[in-house]
Amino acid sequence: MGKYLTNQINPNNIKHRAINDKITKAIFMAITVLCALVIVLIVIFVFIKGISPFINDYIIDGISYRVNFWGFLRGDFWFQPPNIYGAGFIIINTMYVTLLALLIAVPTSVFTSLFISKIAPKKVGSIVSYIVELLASIPSIIYGLFGVGIITKIVKFFAGLVNYQSAGGISTLATVLVLAIMIIPTITMLSTTSINAVKKDIINGSLALGASVTQTNFKVVLTSAKSGIFAGVILGVGRALGEATAISMVAGNAGGGPTFNLFDTTRTLTTTMLLGLKETLGLDYDIRFSVGILLIIIILLTNILLNVVKRKIGKVK
Repeated sequence: MGKYLTNQINPNNIKHRAINDKITKAIFMAITVLCALVIVLIVIFVFIKGISPFINDYIIDGISYRVNFWGFLRGDFWFQPPNIYGAGFIIINTMYVTLLALLIAVPTSVFTSLFISKIAPKKVGSIVSYIVELLASIPSIIYGLFGVGIITKIVKFFAGLVNYQSAGGISTLATVLVLAIMIIPTITMLSTTSINAVKKDIINGSLALGASVTQTNFKVVLTSAKSGIFAGVILGVGRALGEATAISMVAGNAGGGPTFNLFDTTRTLTTTMLLGLKETLGLDYDIRFSVGILLIIIILLTNILLNVVKRKIGKVK
């Protein structure tokens, strides 16, 4: 025993551990700095390319043009030859589609999480949880194919019921449904973790005071887990705003707007950046980076706002 203690307090061992700690800390610091630099470089690249249409001249049919910045922000039509671009309606479309998707996804995710954690038998809950995890790992393109093959047909059917001629089901509604399906797994997984973290003493205290199981689940469990649930909503919003591949297959890429009719085609910031990017040059190419700047700013402001709300609702009184 004495020999063991001597080895433990050996100065050489202490020095060796201190060196290992410094090396480990340096490695993690280098990785952190590298990741941060990559993000900064991407943002700088996008900003440099994105501001070019407003400060540089582009030769089109022998005439020099540049894009009006304020006209770009307020525009209700994507492109009018030779140099008029508008992204105002696209911003509105993007926020509108994201909001509708959240209205579907958040209640569905929260109720699914509550079912998995507190209502379903353990085996059933495990199976549902596994399915949710599988849904979260499915690539975006698969959701897009599902949207084109199934959701657009459903939308087209409902449009026919109200005698509305849709573009084969490609529409705002199809975009909303695809987005909702995509973000449900993300919100559900984080909500499930948050609900499972609620202390049993709180639940038992509610039951002891005479509350029913249902009352406890909705008024105590969900209230206690609201901070974690909202964190899942923030991640869901981030994915909804940044998704491009899947929704580009069902949105329709409308030329003007904004679009509020659920059966009309729409256009979002990400679909505008994605579609035609490789087929364009010059001004039409660089202006898509300008759209990227708008997307970065919107995501940043949305995250700041949602985190402020999260801190306020996360306080348990």
